[in-house]
Parts: sequence; C-alpha cells; structure tokens
Amino acid sequence: MTQAQAKAEVVLRLDLITKSFGPLRANDAISLTLRRGEVVALLGENGAGKTTLMNILFGHYVADSGEVDVFGQPLPPGQPRAALKAGVGMVHQHFTLAGNLTVLDNITLGTESLWSRGRGRAVARAKVEALARDFGLVVDPMAKVSRLTVGERQRVEILKALYRDAKILILDEPTAVLTPQEAEALFATLRKATALGLSVIFISHKLHEVMAIADRCLVLRHGRVVGEVDTHATDKARLAALMVGGELTLPKAEAKVAGPMLMELQSVSTPDRGPAPGLKAVSLALRAGQITGLAGVSGNGQAALADLMSGLAQPASGTLALNGAPVTQWSPRTAVAQGIGRIPEDRHHTGSIADFDLTENAVLEGYRSRFSKAGWMNWPAARAFAEGIIATYDVRCPGPATRIRLLSGGNMQKLILGRALAPGPQIILANQPVRGLDIGAIAYVQSQLIAARDRGAAILLISEDLDEIMGLSDVLHVMSQGRLSPAFPRGSMSAPEIGLWMAGQGFTEGRHAA
Repeated sequence: MTQAQAKAEVVLRLDLITKSFGPLRANDAISLTLRRGEVVALLGENGAGKTTLMNILFGHYVADSGEVDVFGQPLPPGQPRAALKAGVGMVHQHFTLAGNLTVLDNITLGTESLWSRGRGRAVARAKVEALARDFGLVVDPMAKVSRLTVGERQRVEILKALYRDAKILILDEPTAVLTPQEAEALFATLRKATALGLSVIFISHKLHEVMAIADRCLVLRHGRVVGEVDTHATDKARLAALMVGGELTLPKAEAKVAGPMLMELQSVSTPDRGPAPGLKAVSLALRAGQITGLAGVSGNGQAALADLMSGLAQPASGTLALNGAPVTQWSPRTAVAQGIGRIPEDRHHTGSIADFDLTENAVLEGYRSRFSKAGWMNWPAARAFAEGIIATYDVRCPGPATRIRLLSGGNMQKLILGRALAPGPQIILANQPVRGLDIGAIAYVQSQLIAARDRGAAILLISEDLDEIMGLSDVLHVMSQGRLSPAFPRGSMSAPEIGLWMAGQGFTEGRHAA
C-alpha cells in the first residue's frame, strides 16, 4: 500500500464478524478495512469463509455478531437493497444474468418502476455506454446476453454494479471461468476503475493474480484471519504458506513408459453447436499409465471432445475404439460401465444436482451398479461412500446430508473429484479439474491424478492453465477450432510455441510434432 493509499478515506469497515452454520463456524471474529481506490484481496482455502463474509457484507446473510460500516455509517444487516443504496456492488462467481434479455435490459432491470419501462431507455443506454467507455468495458448494449462470451458477460455484471453507482465492488472468484486474455482485460479495467476512485475486494485462489492486482491481502484459514500483508512486501510462496499453514510445493509427474491403448479416436468428427465448433477429423490415443494434456483457448472444441468421451455425443464420422474394439453403441451409461471416470467442466449444471445432498450426488453415476439391487438402494453403503470422499478429499461441510448447493464451489469440486476417482476408473476425463480450487487443494488433486496414472489409468487432462498442462502431461495436444494438433512429447514445446498453436498458427503452417 502506497503512502497516498494509507491516507485515503476508509470506505468500508467490518468489525469482528462472526457467523456459524450449525456446528460449522464459517467466520470467527473477522475484521477488515478498505480505503478509497484500493484493491484488497481476500485469500484462503476452499471453505475458509471468504464468500460467507462477503455475503454478510452484501446482506445475503446476517452475522451472529459484529458490525459493518460503509462510509462511516452502520449498514443494516440482511438487507441487500440497503447495501446497494450505500454503494456496495457484488459480482458473484456464477453470473446472475437473464440470457433472453439484452445487455441494457439486464443492467437496468430492477432500477425503475414496471410502469416506466421504455421511458428512460435512451438515457439509460447513454449512461451504460459512458460507463463502458470510461472503465474499458466494451460490450454492445443491445446484444442478447445468451450470445455473449463468458468474458463479455462478466463485463455486463460489472457494468450492472457501476450503473447502480457502486463505490465498493466485491468480485468473487472473478477469473474462475475466464481465459488468460480475458483475465488480463479484467485487470486493466480494475486498474482504470481504482484510479477513478472505485474500491475493490478481490476474492481469489490464484496467487499470481493477487500479486498482480491487489494492494493488500487478507488471508483466512478455517474462518479466521491468519495474516494481513502488503503484496509488494511478500511473494507467492509466503502467501501459500499462510493459506495452508506451512510450506507447499505442487507435485511433478515424472516420465513414465506408457502402456497399451485404452481409448482411440480415428478421424472423428462431430457437428458444430451454433458458434461452438465440433470435432474436425480428430485422431487421439489415450494409453494406460499416461496423462494426455489438451491445451487451448476455451470454446475451441474441448467441450465436444469431453461430451464424446462421456457418451453424451456420438461420432458423425470416424471411429471410437475401447481396448482395441470399435464401439457401436455409445451412451453415458455405456461410458460409466466401461470404467470411464468423469470430472466435468461445469460442476453446477452437469456435475451435480443442486437440491440433492452429498450422499445422493456422490452416487449419481454409480448407483445402479454399486449401490442398488433389484431396484432397492443400499443407503448405508451410499452414505459410507460419501463419508469416505468427504474425509479423504477434505470436503468442508456439516455432513453427508448437506445439500450440495450450500457448499463453496471448491468443496463441490472436491466431492465430484472423489466420486470420479474413488472407484479406480480405467479412463479418466479430467476437464478443468482444479478450476476454483485453492493452492492446497490443487496440489492434492494433481497428486491424485498422478497416482491414478501410476496405477495404470489413461487420463485426458483438459485445462486452460498452461503451467498445469506442461507440468502434468506426458504428451500434449493443442485444440483450435475443433482441430487437434499432433502429440508433443513432454518438454518438447515451450509455452510460446504452444501459444502459437492455440492461436491456430501451427495448423495453418502445417507444422508437425517433434
């Protein structure tokens, strides 16, 4: 924090906030201050209490004890409207936009009487365009939200808060679903916004992002503040140690001789889905005891490949073979029966059922074969399975009867990971497996994938994190516009060279693997 920032007005003060959910104490006497034009990062493991604290600030939850002051005035508890009126805006990790409405309609929704719709539309559009110009948030006000990219939708969420004259902006895991390019564009926006006086609370698990954007960092562990540091006076290793309570290093996958072919795609194509490309004559080999990495900018056919592996899509042309035998009947049930473990990209829409409890979600993909007989569920066995996942994967929750929608995103991901890996699958689809996880959980997940590889599983690792792909993959492919690059052996390609393939240049130049 600079000397000027130290003298700046305190715009927000949280004093000794405490909140419990049954026996679980999510926040334990947490205090925080935020100054004008400052970015304070809130860092911590999954379930450390970050999102709970911000939900108390925004009025979604009521604290058991403690006080919140905004611009020197007490903020009434449990009243989101009061928080908005006081100048607090929040962009949630999972967007709250209506896809069938325009950008302008989403931004203005709830700011005017139902009887005045259309009267101030020109004025509203002018204000949105001015905000977009001032803060570098380029988006078409008349575009349908359903047609926007993820990065553009996030801009709409930020504009929605700024339109309501937010002076304090809470960003909850804002880069969890963004490409690296979109994340950098967001940081440029935040730098411009704070220069104009906006104050930001930035919740993240990504240490390099905290170091890049935050002035100060408040670290939580098990609901308590364990450290507060100026980012210019620390480094990623020290922050990681504060988060997990000790030194931490990410695992490395040592070179290993691959086994037999377990799954093979030969010249497989699938139809496009609107603007999302399908597969374009993709050939891919997944071998036992090998992690095959798939890099690429989001939306370039990775979803089509994941759906094909999961049985959710069929080849329009080409062949799919398992253990050397061509597959003719392919469905999700067949994929599960063939020993394919699935860690889906979207834990909310395709990885879980929100109103099911943890036990029900833990057995979703194996209840027919492992937990039922003659149509009767063995619930004691199902609960024991869920309890085993909770204990082994450190899922922070009150118990297996908890609704999964009440978990943080990271804890939800850990349950899905355990569900996929616990049965010991032959083939594993790991689609963005560490998205939204803290550094400690990332290390654990990656060690589990390496262990699965070492026991003979074939793993397809889909990730937009080049460090992860390059660190774990035995062979690496790049996908661009539905096309698959040749297989690059471990260590044969640098990050800039992979970036050229991600941009499509390698395909146009007809390059080949080393």
